[in-house]
Amino acid sequence: MDLLPGLPNDIALECLIRLPLDQFSKAASVCSHWKNEIKHPAFRQRRKSSGFTRPVFALAQAMVTTIRKPHGVTTLSSTQFYRLSLYDPEKGNWYDLPPIPELVEGIPMFCRVVGVGSDLIVIGGCDPVNWRVMDSVFIYNFISGSWRRGADMPGEQRLFFGCGSDSERFVLIAGGHNDGKNALKSVLLYDVAKDEWVTLPEMAMERDECNCVFHRGKFHVIGGYPTHAQGQFQRSAEVFDLATRQWCLEEDFLGADTCPQTCLEGDDGRLYMCQDGDVVVKCDATWRHVAELPAEISNVSYLTAWQGKLLTVGNAGFDELHRGYELHLSNTSSKEKTWTKVDIPDEYCGHIQSVCCLEI
Repeated sequence: MDLLPGLPNDIALECLIRLPLDQFSKAASVCSHWKNEIKHPAFRQRRKSSGFTRPVFALAQAMVTTIRKPHGVTTLSSTQFYRLSLYDPEKGNWYDLPPIPELVEGIPMFCRVVGVGSDLIVIGGCDPVNWRVMDSVFIYNFISGSWRRGADMPGEQRLFFGCGSDSERFVLIAGGHNDGKNALKSVLLYDVAKDEWVTLPEMAMERDECNCVFHRGKFHVIGGYPTHAQGQFQRSAEVFDLATRQWCLEEDFLGADTCPQTCLEGDDGRLYMCQDGDVVVKCDATWRHVAELPAEISNVSYLTAWQGKLLTVGNAGFDELHRGYELHLSNTSSKEKTWTKVDIPDEYCGHIQSVCCLEI
């Protein structure tokens, strides 16, 4: 059956891949043939190779409330309840994702969010009402515009774990701590397509509050700290090769004992992170200065990269709302490295606990 009557299917596909992101769920409801075509993994690949995908940032973000003070003064403050918000950097739009049906009070505290293909995956965290540690997996598909439940994360309770994806199929969960506050070195791999978990070989070291980055075709579990040295971040990293299923320890990966949470791979294939008020980039074995952070962002919640730019989100004080700035990396060869402030509506300035970037 033709996708569009009177047109060859190749031409009809060229029309479908040009649909804007927010129209996919409507298009998929037109007929079963459109639905099957749009949901097929090859559809996203064709859209991507033709240059029609665009970056979207998903944020696990605190809801903002208005606090009324004496003499008619009002201020905005983050609440303890979190929701998923989306930022479209090309259009500058902010909006909410539909809530997870099972979690009417908001998404889990300290959960991790990660993107795989057209799916946004929410893993673990604490129930916002009773603080029970959760092993749940919730998946939002941007094509269908709907949530589904994934297989629960197996093994013992786990919080503050590293979480990263290869953006296409796999999610790696590493480290964190259990219900006894003991740091973990165990590792899990989630196959999103099969909805299956696999236990991987353990790391050499315990790593609580580590970061996980997919870099140069391998998963890098960076930093963190062991049980006996809580809060004392290590500079080492462990690299996992999916092909050989083996780990490799890199002792001086960060170059300093520092929190690794902002470390990420840019679209130029290099690693960036925030350190001591600066953005730095990893060049072979050393980290080099890129730019000084904006004055409004002394506490960085997130750093990401897309289309030759860096985006950083944070605040100047722990009780202040979050602000965002972007930097064109192509301009960093000049002496003047200028950040541009991102226009963020007040309702999207709440505290951010996890962020991921998807290309859809």
